[in-house]
Amino acid sequence: MYRSPTQLRATIQRAAPLLLVLLAAVIIVLGRADERMFAPLRIALADDAGPVLGALSRPLVLAATAVDRVRGVVEMYQDNLRLESDNARLLQWQQAALRLAEQNRELRQLLRVVPNPALSYVTARVIADSGGGYVRTALIDAGSKEGLARGQAVIAGQGLVGRLTEVGERAARVLLITDLNSRIPVIVDGAPAAAVLAGDNSERPRLIYAVPPDRIKIGERVVTSGEGGLFPPDLPVGVVSALDPEGARVEPFVGLSQLGYVMVVNYGLARDLPQPVPASAGHRRHARPTALAAAVR
Repeated sequence: MYRSPTQLRATIQRAAPLLLVLLAAVIIVLGRADERMFAPLRIALADDAGPVLGALSRPLVLAATAVDRVRGVVEMYQDNLRLESDNARLLQWQQAALRLAEQNRELRQLLRVVPNPALSYVTARVIADSGGGYVRTALIDAGSKEGLARGQAVIAGQGLVGRLTEVGERAARVLLITDLNSRIPVIVDGAPAAAVLAGDNSERPRLIYAVPPDRIKIGERVVTSGEGGLFPPDLPVGVVSALDPEGARVEPFVGLSQLGYVMVVNYGLARDLPQPVPASAGHRRHARPTALAAAVR
C-alpha cells in the first residue's frame, strides 16, 4: 500500500516516542546487566568533556570571586559609615561626660569651703571673664534676685576669690583678688605678720605694709585678718611663693583663670558699705553704660 511522504513522516513521528522509550529501557537493562559494557563509554565521555567543562568553569569562578569581593567592599563601606556615626555619637557623649565631670569636680571643691549653716550663700556659675572698669574680674549668673549685694565675699575651691563690686538683678561682677583695685587685710600664719594683699593685675598679688616684713617666709599660709569689716577672719587666700623687695608674692589657692562655679557668701559684713553714688544727668549723657550698669540702674 502506497503512502505519501506526509503520511510516512506522521507515522514515524507517532512511533518515535515509543521507539525511544524502548531504546532507553533496553539501555537501562543492559547497563544494569553488565556495568563493564558502559563504563569505558562513560570514562571516555568524561575525559573528553573534562577540559571543556574546566575551561568553562574558570570564568564562572572568577566572576563569583569578583562578586564576593565587590559584596565585601560594599559591606565594609557600610560598616565604615556606621562606625563613623557611632564614633561621632560616642565623642558627643564623651564631651558631655567630661563637662559633667569637670562641673562635678568644681562643685566638690566648693563643698570643702561650705560656710557656717547659719550664713546664707548662693552658688553661681561664671559666665564671662574680665570686663567693665576693672581688668581682673568675672561675671556670674546670679544677682539681687538671689539676695546678692555689693561687697559680699566670693569663694571657690579652697579659698577666697574676691568680692562683688557690681550687682544687677540677674548678674553680678566679681572683683578678683589679683585686680589692681583689690586690697584685702590678711595675716601670714607662720609669722604671724599682718599685711595687705594688693593686686597688681598679675597672677600673684603682693603683700604690702607687712609688719614685721622680715618674718615672712616662702610657703607660709595667708588668710584674711578680718580687719576693716569686709571679710571675716581666717578665710584661706594662698601661700607665699616668692620674696621680692617690693613685697612678698602670694600664690592664690584658687586658679582664678579657670573659674567655673563660685560661692557668694553673705557674712553680714558688707551691708554697711557705702553704695556707689549715681552719676549726674549731665555726666550720664556722656558716659557709655555697660550692660551690667544698665541692669543695676
